[in-house]
Amino acid sequence: MKKKIMDKKTFFKLIKQGIPKELPPAPKKNPNLDHAPAKKHNLTVNEKKLALENALRYFPKKTHAKLIHEFSEELENTGKIYMFRYKPKYKITCRSIDEFPHKSSKAAAIMLMISNNLDNEIAQHPEELITYGGNGSVFQNWAQYLLTMKYLSVMTDNQTLVLYSGHPLGLFPSNENAPRVVVTNGMMIPNYSQPQHYNKFNALGVTQYGQMTAGSFMYIGPQGIVHGTTITILNAIRMKGKNNKKLKLFLSSGLGGMSGAQPKAAKIAGLLSVTVEVNKKAIEKRHSQGWVDVIISDLDELVVRVRKAQELNKIEAIGFNGNIVDVWEKFYAENIFIDIASDQTSLHNPFDGGYFPNKMSFGEAVKLIKNDHIEFKKNVQRTLREHVAIINKHVERGTYFFDYGNAFLLEAKRAKAEILNNDGGFKYPSYVQDIMGPLCFDYGFGPFRWICASSKDSDLEKTDKIAQKTLEKLIKSCEKEISLQMRDNIDWIKSAKKNKLVVGSKSRILYANSDGRIAIASAFNKAIKKGEIGPVIIGRDHHGVSGTDSPYRETSNIYDGSQFTADMAMHNVIGDSFRGATWVSIHNGGGVGWGEVINGGFGMVLDGSKEAEINLRDMLHWDVNNGIARRSWARNKGAISAIKTAMKKEKLLKVTLPNIVDKDLFKDF
Repeated sequence: MKKKIMDKKTFFKLIKQGIPKELPPAPKKNPNLDHAPAKKHNLTVNEKKLALENALRYFPKKTHAKLIHEFSEELENTGKIYMFRYKPKYKITCRSIDEFPHKSSKAAAIMLMISNNLDNEIAQHPEELITYGGNGSVFQNWAQYLLTMKYLSVMTDNQTLVLYSGHPLGLFPSNENAPRVVVTNGMMIPNYSQPQHYNKFNALGVTQYGQMTAGSFMYIGPQGIVHGTTITILNAIRMKGKNNKKLKLFLSSGLGGMSGAQPKAAKIAGLLSVTVEVNKKAIEKRHSQGWVDVIISDLDELVVRVRKAQELNKIEAIGFNGNIVDVWEKFYAENIFIDIASDQTSLHNPFDGGYFPNKMSFGEAVKLIKNDHIEFKKNVQRTLREHVAIINKHVERGTYFFDYGNAFLLEAKRAKAEILNNDGGFKYPSYVQDIMGPLCFDYGFGPFRWICASSKDSDLEKTDKIAQKTLEKLIKSCEKEISLQMRDNIDWIKSAKKNKLVVGSKSRILYANSDGRIAIASAFNKAIKKGEIGPVIIGRDHHGVSGTDSPYRETSNIYDGSQFTADMAMHNVIGDSFRGATWVSIHNGGGVGWGEVINGGFGMVLDGSKEAEINLRDMLHWDVNNGIARRSWARNKGAISAIKTAMKKEKLLKVTLPNIVDKDLFKDF
């Protein structure tokens, strides 16, 4: 029987209500959804009492006697308090901004983005408010969601909502050009930013892991990383691909969240791919969405399928339900050559379900996480050692393996795998070191994205055409050194609709530099003013040119020692906030893990106004060129060239350039 859709009046009333005064019905887990693995909290008796007290402060005193036992049970069973009882009964999905109660259209746009992040079709573990990455949270609990949506429904353009790791501190007076929302996630005192600290303070309900676009409300499904993955694979083939005529094979693992982009990206790049996933629900979800063509769970059948595809030259996205180490070993034994390989399991969260050991079933491993965490950790690290050992064997045969920024190299080193070379560095490069850094980030190309706030397919089609036309105009006068990047972008946007990338919001990802982002956003704003399309939300992944300081990923191709500093990310979010961003966020953790990265992002609503035009030009110019300037100072050749070009185009831009030292001077040192 089809579920009755809630009428608009009732929906508006529930949003404006916030936390209900009366207790909602007791919670029931949806068995059809993928749930976050339960973990054991590390709180003392007194800390557990504090966690309960912290949770109960959201609710009327008359409910405390009942809720305290329920929340205590949640804490013991799951490792934290999600407040499942307060998950709303209405469908959380990406609606048009007109379908949210609001006084500020910008606040409504943020409600749209929050709802997209928590949609059952989008989120990895929607009932636990986790969008992707195993622990990338939008909020810590359902009370925070309810309060935030209430605040957004009543706020004006002279107020700013402050969010502390999901907790809505409140609405504060500001002004029209100030951000409507300021988000921080996981911002800890440095000495309290280790993984064991995260488990404790998250269980206490005082911080969360916002990943990148989960806690900043800018996730657009696996499409969000598919363009970057396509660029990476395309350029890996250009750089390292063998000159044989056989269809090239890409092997990787992970299909839960952002990693779901891999099979689609490989297919767009013209490769046969095998993507391995241990979680049956995750792989079935990607199959139902068309991101993998077929699911196989038998290794012998997989070998036959791969050989047949190569024989027929059939580009295919194969999903294998099993453990990645088993596939590597089987392919080695069967002499199947892997051209390009990586890993996108959630190794930023290796011991709580981000990476699963071999030699046991998925169900057995999930139970072990909670029942014997130490044993689970031992098995994860054993598997990592085996994983690296078999990769090394394939690499000796000619496979090109790269780290895709998920902390694979870092955790393999911690597991004492054979991952280091004779100089003490990693054997394998981060994809940013070999590809994304020198080809894209140094020239200002990064994951620009937009979302049609009308939620209309027709608006997305129109914005695709506007972006394509804009890029085709820009490529005629672009610098020779970025012509390949521009051509790849044009090819990408021309094929975007055909590639069926949309899951959830009517959105698009496009790697663009400063000139491209400004020109496209300006063209959108003009089209909105003319009434050709509805409002558009622009933003980007935190993973990019300027928003993230991460020595094992985004800034891994910076070699002056500053890759371990976080000035760039902090300056970026501050600069965006006073240049017209609708909302800004800054996070600890994301991609490679808690304590390993500082990253930030923004969202901006384009409404066709003169103010939006001024803001998009000011903010997008800063948002890109801040990072290029930093990369230039690190002596990155491409960035030096790019920032010189930027200074010629904008006379108000004055950047300190490095003087290159002659290496011969160091002969006597």
